Amino acid sequence: MSQRNTAVPSELRTLEDAEAMIAHGVCPIPPREILDKIAGKWAIQIIVATSRGPVRFTELERLIEGISRRMLTLTLRNLERDGLLERTIYPTVPPKVEYRATPMALELYEAMLTLTNWSRRHSACVAASRERYDARQTG
Repeated sequence: MSQRNTAVPSELRTLEDAEAMIAHGVCPIPPREILDKIAGKWAIQIIVATSRGPVRFTELERLIEGISRRMLTLTLRNLERDGLLERTIYPTVPPKVEYRATPMALELYEAMLTLTNWSRRHSACVAASRERYDARQTG
């Protein structure tokens, strides 16, 4: 995951600064950039897993089939950087690290549920449309 084009604008130092910019119609980070980050298959699965409560790194490795340790680490860092995850390190040997969805991530999770429910409701319609389209293409 690239870290390019993710610099915070110099006029944006606090949450109040961000709220003031938004009130003036300025998005400090383009929506497309945020959507690109949260739309990846790894990010979605991590948000879903952490929405149920705190999850340890090793649990996430087991839950998310096919993700490498490096990709999991990078995705967790990016989600934490964007304010979607909170990381807690416990002073144990070995260190225990837990990830928890923030309120902002839980709001995103609710939106994902809405999209999932929409896709379930319209699944038969999409299947029928595909059949009609495919029939026209081959006919």
